[in-house]
Amino acid sequence: KGTIHLFRKSQRSLVGKLTHEFRLVAADRRSWKILLFGAINLICIGFLLMWCSSTNSIALTAYTYLTIFDLFSLITCLISYWVMMKKPSPVYSFGFERFEVLAVFASTVLAQLGALFILKESAERFLEQPEIHTGRLLVGTFVALFFNLFTMLSIRNKPFAYVSEAASTSWLQEHVADLSRSICGIIPGLSSIFLPRMNPFVLIDIAGALALCITYMLIEINNYFAVDTASAIAIALMTFGTMYPMSVYSGKVLLQTTPPHVIGQLDKLLREVSTLDGVLEVRNEHFWTLGFGTLAGSVHVRIRRDANEQMVLAHVTNRLYTLVSTLTVQIFKDDWIRPTLSSVPIANNILNLSDHHVIPMPSLKAADNLNPVTSTPAKPSSPPPEFSFDTPGKNVSPVILLNTQTKPYGLGFNHGSTPYSSVLNQGLGIPGMGAAQGFRTGFTNVPSRYGTNARGQPRP
Repeated sequence: KGTIHLFRKSQRSLVGKLTHEFRLVAADRRSWKILLFGAINLICIGFLLMWCSSTNSIALTAYTYLTIFDLFSLITCLISYWVMMKKPSPVYSFGFERFEVLAVFASTVLAQLGALFILKESAERFLEQPEIHTGRLLVGTFVALFFNLFTMLSIRNKPFAYVSEAASTSWLQEHVADLSRSICGIIPGLSSIFLPRMNPFVLIDIAGALALCITYMLIEINNYFAVDTASAIAIALMTFGTMYPMSVYSGKVLLQTTPPHVIGQLDKLLREVSTLDGVLEVRNEHFWTLGFGTLAGSVHVRIRRDANEQMVLAHVTNRLYTLVSTLTVQIFKDDWIRPTLSSVPIANNILNLSDHHVIPMPSLKAADNLNPVTSTPAKPSSPPPEFSFDTPGKNVSPVILLNTQTKPYGLGFNHGSTPYSSVLNQGLGIPGMGAAQGFRTGFTNVPSRYGTNARGQPRP
């Protein structure tokens, strides 16, 4: 007997893994219909490519690319069924919904690349236009139209149905909508068919078939072969214009952006969460699109120390779960520290004394001998003026901060200028030097007045 390896993992190749997943999807009966349409699609594509080669029509080739796109849409539908069967794993903790987003993005981008290839071939044909054979042109047109419409209308393709409704309208849809409003104004009964907007895939199938019919008629009547190239360019532009909005929408989903139409609802829910009992702050919120119609998000919630964590978590989840299906909430309690008052004396290096200035406090009695210079001099028998020094705050002890460094902008600086001496002799004092009592302006040397010096430092 051989050795039994209990914890040995089975190693499968990539082909083996794909085969296993395909068998998982094929076990569901809903996928049998898709597989049948896929087989018919491959047969139809083979016949159409042969008819494109026999007719030498590039317009029919451009229309055949729409049938190839139908094959991509069927594969996307199978991937959607596979995603519904799979459950989240440690590697893919959010599930496998992004696979169908990636499938839609790849399908639309490939369709646009095919349209660019048709534009390049059409530009070359304008230089040398070959002869077009119309023997199987009209037959190929109706075969492709019938199969495309039958596939789109028979199978409910959930990813493409969501993208076609959520993405912005193409220029073809906008023009057809304007025409439909005019027609519905004449025949109101057609409003349920043409309004609000038609399915973009059905619309491009009908428009492409109409262009091929016009091409067949003009070639049969006038042998105007250049109209085939013009129809190919028109079909390529319609294909590109229809697929581009879907590529943009699915690309934004892959980039984990927040849908614009839910930003207002998210802001409203976050405001409601911030007003819950016990919640102090909601921060680090991040919401993104996980898949088509699925929103994921994470948020940090700071709560009070005395709040119940489980209760707050339940309320926050209940509010946000109405919009965000996959939600991660991190609750943490407030970690602020109450400041304490210290009775230890402040060290000398805490205050930079060089930034303070000497504020000389004048003698209150010496100011009585000065001549008043205001229009309302103070009288001994009258009440003291509003800003005079005989106020109740005169007994406040002055606080003097020593400073040996003289600065040109400090109060009490002796400018040493000769013209100022004559002004001082006339009784006009410099504010901060304690010269005059009778000024009714705000003096900085009033003991009860507080302010800031030139650098914004507090001073008495």
